Amino acid sequence: MTVPEDPRNATLQAYCRLFETLAPERLDELRALCTADIRFVDPFQEIAGIDRYVALYAHMFRSVDEPRFAIVDSAVGAEIGCIRWRFTGSVRGREVEIDGMSELRFAPDGRIREHVDHWDAAGQVYARLPLVGRLIRGLRRLFAAGV
Repeated sequence: MTVPEDPRNATLQAYCRLFETLAPERLDELRALCTADIRFVDPFQEIAGIDRYVALYAHMFRSVDEPRFAIVDSAVGAEIGCIRWRFTGSVRGREVEIDGMSELRFAPDGRIREHVDHWDAAGQVYARLPLVGRLIRGLRRLFAAGV
């Protein structure tokens, strides 16, 4: 007896391949992999709906030079899928490198209905800003265990 492949795994693999080759002309491919009411959350925002989700990445391509996602690892568990990634690009001539993880929740048909990004905005973005960075580094020293 052959066990059918879990549609969540196929979706996750297709999603990872798309993100590694994401380009403005490929953004509409997200519509086939995600539900119409997809919810997206990251340290900066929370949005709902496929149109806003696609627009988010269109904005990324307008705001970041040479944005790229490298997928480091991925897995499908009993309830969620996870993707470990590294994002690189350049904003106003400054190189950006962010390591993070995405938690994905699936609809019954296997499409993605929720994408929640987990990454350290304070350490990977804010700490690199001149004034805010000084404050964050001071707070880190204050709260560090000192071991």
